[in-house]
Amino acid sequence: MGLDGVTPPPGGSGFGRGSLRYRGKIFAMLVRGRLVIKLPELRVAELVNAGEGVGFDANKGKPMREWLSLDPTSRLDWLSVATEALDFARTAAPAPPRRRAR
Repeated sequence: MGLDGVTPPPGGSGFGRGSLRYRGKIFAMLVRGRLVIKLPELRVAELVNAGEGVGFDANKGKPMREWLSLDPTSRLDWLSVATEALDFARTAAPAPPRRRAR
């Protein structure tokens, strides 16, 4: 069972080892025990303002606009927000290349 275009975490070491990808682009990952998801900038701001998490900064000192690190005490269901992130990734990802008819 799987979702079209979604690949499981690759494992190993380094950035992205615990990430879910849609057509090669990360949309959700586990970082130091926290769920980190990519959502529209306004949705991230809404969730941060509601106290559900903080902007994810990837240890760069400045939060990325479209990334949220969900607070461990958040009331949000992880599957629901990961699905929301996948839906966002689907709208942002380019369509796969079409094969020419011969």
